[in-house]
Amino acid sequence: MTDSLVDLSRLQFAVTALYHFLFVPLTLGMVWILVVMESVYVMTGKQVYQDMTRFWGKLFGINFALGVTTGITMEFQFGTNWAYYSHYVGDIFGAPLAIEGLMAFFLESTFIGLFFFGWDRLSRPKHLMVTLLMALGTNLSALWILIANGWMQNPVGAAFNPTTMRMELVDFGALLFNPDAQAKFVHTVSAGYVTASTFVLAISSWYLLKGKDVEFAKRSFRVASAFGLASALSVIVLGDESGYTVGEAQQTKLAAMEAMWDTEPAPASFNLIAAPNEKTEKNDWAVRIPYVMGLIGTRSTTTLIPGIHQIKDKNRQRILSGVEAVRALEQVRHDPADQEARRMLELHKADLGFGLLLKPYVRNFDQITPELLQKAVDSTIPRVFPMFWSFRIMVALGFLILTLFVASFISTLQGRCENKRWLLKWALLMLPAPWLACEFGWFVAEYGRQPWTIYGVLPTHLSVSTLTSDSLMGSLAGFVGFYTVLLVVEMVLMVKFARQGPGSLGTGRYDNELAHAH
Repeated sequence: MTDSLVDLSRLQFAVTALYHFLFVPLTLGMVWILVVMESVYVMTGKQVYQDMTRFWGKLFGINFALGVTTGITMEFQFGTNWAYYSHYVGDIFGAPLAIEGLMAFFLESTFIGLFFFGWDRLSRPKHLMVTLLMALGTNLSALWILIANGWMQNPVGAAFNPTTMRMELVDFGALLFNPDAQAKFVHTVSAGYVTASTFVLAISSWYLLKGKDVEFAKRSFRVASAFGLASALSVIVLGDESGYTVGEAQQTKLAAMEAMWDTEPAPASFNLIAAPNEKTEKNDWAVRIPYVMGLIGTRSTTTLIPGIHQIKDKNRQRILSGVEAVRALEQVRHDPADQEARRMLELHKADLGFGLLLKPYVRNFDQITPELLQKAVDSTIPRVFPMFWSFRIMVALGFLILTLFVASFISTLQGRCENKRWLLKWALLMLPAPWLACEFGWFVAEYGRQPWTIYGVLPTHLSVSTLTSDSLMGSLAGFVGFYTVLLVVEMVLMVKFARQGPGSLGTGRYDNELAHAH
């Protein structure tokens, strides 16, 4: 498989995933904000809270539709662009995706219809139950996707079958309760809650700056600041857990994220900022904080965090062991009765994937040279510079957003949020920040797994379908064009209804209603 074909396949999936994830966080978070607003309406009976639920629900609905549209394409891509991947791990990977499909299309789709069309047909408690079930469906849908993704990072509960030449599921419970998947789920949905809170906060701030629908905007601002503050704190706590989940994949990713070239005495220091130099394999300069990396990375003062050079040394041994596994597997396929080959395969089976890393460099394993072996070893570490800085941009944005929510929450406690124009302008300027943080976070998670699609099991270069570069370029251009149109449609609709504000409900209680009626 040529490098260009692999790179194009990766680029296409990356583009569709990053586009899709522009819509997902807002959906994950907005639905719970709607639950909060409608719960207050049911408890107090105040009409304004029903209007808030309906207005913000309208913006949620626009976003939800486009999120579903862009997500469907991604599931088909596994079969079209990643055919060998689908064949090799379909037994495991297919199960959570199938359950997600059932949840997304039956649970979410049913309740979203009842949410929009059930206001006059259901009692208040029943409609609230619909909104709550819609929220659960949306977040459970995310759970199953992240169980599948977590397994790619930390492949538990599965075993290689030399007869079928596939990975097979042996423990569904291990797949379901994979610590990597659980940490990733809580971190990702919390990031969605932050995104939605920032969205509501920013638009409410715009109304307050304009002096439009002030009471409606103040209540929306209050809900968003409280929900956002709790969510932002969750993201930081759970992000720490997600980033340092125990596992070999995370060790490689952690070393690249922190530009840690060599193992340091425990507890290791933290590189606040640095200039990673991948040619010399060291940092040209770094601003370091003693002990911090060891404490947050291992939760202890004695555990070592392996550096990139030490991980490479370990990977070299695993590649050599993997070569023995590949040779034994070939012998077993040639002669299934060869017991010595089966014994060797069982002995080295855990490193089979590492042996396959040599495939792009040499066809015949008898021709392996030290130079080719070194190429395979070097390929086991993702590029450090983009990992290091993407992670830091994500974290910096996270703390900026947290600071905004702290200031916003304090201003609502004081009852003076509408008078602090600097705060309202800051909230409006911060509107893109959570989306940027989410995209950088996904880049760190997925790029940091390279050169694997399934860590330690299946290298990326073996996962792709046999396609032509022209067909990939054509479909990539098509996706980019179509998704950009969808994004523009979303932006136009969002801006249109956000500008109209609650007046778009046509209740006669808000500003601009007469103007829009004409």
